Amino acid sequence: MQHQIQNKTNFNFKEELVKYVSQWKWFAISFFICLSIAFAYLRYTVPTYKAVSNIMIKDERKSGIASELAAFSDISAISSAKSTVDNELYVLRSKSLVGKTILDLKLQYTYYGVGRILSGEMYGDLPFELTILNDSTQAPVNQYFSFFITPNKKSFAIEDEISGEVLSDQKYNFPFVFMGQKMIVKENQIHETELGKKVLVKVFPFDGLVESYYNRLQVTAADKYSSVLFLSFTDAVKGKAADFLDKLVENYNLDGVNDKKFVSENTLEFIENRLNLITQELSGVEKNLETFKKENKVTDIVSEAELYLGSASELEKAFAAKSTQVQVISTLQDYLKSTSLNDVLPTNLISGEASDQIASYNALVIQKQKMATSAGPQNKTIQQLEQKIKALQVTISTSLQQMKQQLTIELNGLRRQNNTMATRISKVPTQELEFRDINRRQTIKESLYLYLLQKREETAITLAVTAPNAKIIDRALVSNAPVSPNRQIIYLGSLFLGFLLPFSVIYLRDLVDTKIKSRLDFEKITSIPVIGEVPKLDSGNLITNDNLRSGTAEALRIIRTNLEFFFTNKPEGKGKKIFVTSTYPKEGKTFISVNLATILAQTDKKVLLMGLDIRNPKISEYITTPTKGITNYISSKEKVVLKDYIYPSGIAANFDVLPAGIIPPNPSELLMSKALENLLAEIEDIYDYIVVDTAPISLVTDTTLIAKYADAFLYVTRANYLDRRMIPYIEKLYSDQNLPSMSVLVNDTEVSTTYGYGYGYGYGTEEKSTPFWKKWLPK
Repeated sequence: MQHQIQNKTNFNFKEELVKYVSQWKWFAISFFICLSIAFAYLRYTVPTYKAVSNIMIKDERKSGIASELAAFSDISAISSAKSTVDNELYVLRSKSLVGKTILDLKLQYTYYGVGRILSGEMYGDLPFELTILNDSTQAPVNQYFSFFITPNKKSFAIEDEISGEVLSDQKYNFPFVFMGQKMIVKENQIHETELGKKVLVKVFPFDGLVESYYNRLQVTAADKYSSVLFLSFTDAVKGKAADFLDKLVENYNLDGVNDKKFVSENTLEFIENRLNLITQELSGVEKNLETFKKENKVTDIVSEAELYLGSASELEKAFAAKSTQVQVISTLQDYLKSTSLNDVLPTNLISGEASDQIASYNALVIQKQKMATSAGPQNKTIQQLEQKIKALQVTISTSLQQMKQQLTIELNGLRRQNNTMATRISKVPTQELEFRDINRRQTIKESLYLYLLQKREETAITLAVTAPNAKIIDRALVSNAPVSPNRQIIYLGSLFLGFLLPFSVIYLRDLVDTKIKSRLDFEKITSIPVIGEVPKLDSGNLITNDNLRSGTAEALRIIRTNLEFFFTNKPEGKGKKIFVTSTYPKEGKTFISVNLATILAQTDKKVLLMGLDIRNPKISEYITTPTKGITNYISSKEKVVLKDYIYPSGIAANFDVLPAGIIPPNPSELLMSKALENLLAEIEDIYDYIVVDTAPISLVTDTTLIAKYADAFLYVTRANYLDRRMIPYIEKLYSDQNLPSMSVLVNDTEVSTTYGYGYGYGYGTEEKSTPFWKKWLPK
């Protein structure tokens, strides 16, 4: 019957679980180390907190709220001033606004209280304030400095952290030069407990600081249909985070108000200039009227054709209104031609499409002016804005020209109607005609004058009631719980890592370890009977009276009992021959042979231990024997007596040894000789058990040559030594029946419950186990 290795791949959860549970000490150590590292990390890591603020952008298209300027909604300059949430979101997170906030709060200077391990940041109630004075320019400091300042009652000492240079006995509130920089330390309220204690002051480069604050600032919209914005900022100091957000919103509102005032002030200046000019022109017309009446000595002229004059009056009113519009447009055209790309246009003088275009033009001019403060003329964005402004100038000019042409056509029509009416009243005296001409010019100038007065008041109101862009819903609030580091996440991560490290090591160790561990390595995938396992002997190589009840001795007794099942067909009175072999040397076959023979001898049976590993005999390392033995007996050509080569073992009276003898030059031929067969037949009648120590079967053919003489074969495999890849070779020996009555014995195993045999060996005795940590210590 052919036997093949079974590919059993069923996962045994209990086996896997026990494999890891048995290493609980390593898991406990790993948990302790990882939790200790997590505790130290949390203890000495500066926590970061998040400040949150909510604002509402006053955008009529999204907010749906009543504007504070509803009372002036009829004024076009106010009603057209709208901002969109999408654009304001980017303005709020602009680097220019962040930089201005940093300068306002003096965040470029950071103060730390010096501790033994950590230096905690100080904010708010500072004992003093350091300022680096820049005489050449008003730009903020763009270098890194780090100083130790020790405050005293009337003076202080300053030390450079890097170079160690010290300047002592400096007065508060007086400029001084240190490390090539002019600076001043302003005294605040210094408490007694702060005197003599070092304070670390760090001055960070402005550009890098702006980038850091910009990255930590988040501005998001509540949703696309809302004008509510959520602002958040993270920092190690709660008060600093809250102050930064509040100041940022304040600067944003101030910036928006200034933008609106800038347009209104320019419009007001334009109206004032026009009023001065119209006042002069109106005074001239009124002077002409006064002169006319004086010269003609009249105060009132009655028309002879009252009906005609009534119609003419209506035409004149229409003509005056159109003329006023044409003159306003002409004035705007002249202003547009003379203005530069940095000047805004009046926004409330005309209506219609051109008014919307002028509003867009002013918005682009303001945006360009803002960017010009931080970017050069070669900046692509500024160039694009200039192109847009120029394009809008052309568009506005075209629109104004079209409006002027349309009004001119209408004026020509009115003029023709007026001429017709003039012919009908041709009989009216010349004085009346001249009077009406002067009066018409006076009416036009008065209309324009009153119109500009109205617009001046509207612009003044706009300037006075300019409202901020954002309404604060919630001022900055900071949670007491830090956002980083997250204690729960850190501890959970450390527990996971504490579990993962030993788990991975054990898993990888088992993955790369191809050595056999126990009898289960055979029972899982082969049909070879496993006669037993022999654990490590605590001390020495022989089982003596001192360790007769050890685990090794008990294991060999179990094997002794199991061997009897192989001898059921052995005739009575004949010795039972037990051959012991292995795959490679150093697997313990000689150790098993000697100690199995010792255990067999304890049953008061006559036992002989034979050394048939004649190439590399090892029995002499366990039992002292002469050099003569089996090889001498078999190769002798003289008539010799077998008992002369058999020696007492010294272990038990019924336990003898037949050593291998000298190493012959032809071991295979000796083992094939008839003399060996006769020798085995002879001792079979003398001894009850014959334990034969043979050569490793995978290296030489010696064991195969004498296998036919065996009643049972013990195939010794050593745990943590023999590679699992040799199991197919052992299985083939068994399936081909090369070794009769073969069974596997696993030697040198660990006494544990790992593989399911939890009672161990040595029932009735108590073996003291050595703590695992003591095994590491040198003896």
